[in-house]
Amino acid sequence: MPSARSRPPARRAWALAAGAALVVQVLVLYAPHAPSAATAVPGADKLAHLAVFAAVTFTALRAGLFPALVVGFGVAHAVVSEVVQHTLLPGRSGDPLDAVADVLGVLAGVALARAVVRQRRATT
Repeated sequence: MPSARSRPPARRAWALAAGAALVVQVLVLYAPHAPSAATAVPGADKLAHLAVFAAVTFTALRAGLFPALVVGFGVAHAVVSEVVQHTLLPGRSGDPLDAVADVLGVLAGVALARAVVRQRRATT
């Protein structure tokens, strides 16, 4: 894999975006208390889970990371994050449906990245 310095500028930008998306994901998943806005609207927490996993997956794939690594990390993190929330964060609880939303987010990120590649190929 090329170093960050040898990557084309667009890939470096995507790598920075992936890093930022990962930071947001970690903040959402491991904050001591779930945001109150997410619990006020039914299903909003599931959409938040889907969105943060889709963002990390999409940006990591656009940055050129290996798809199997990105998807494997996303699926593993979906499960591990819920176990951590349930066992280690007193203000949080694990929810298997959150893990499902997370995995759906990974799949959505893959689908979006593939659609972008197809679109770019069609226009060139």
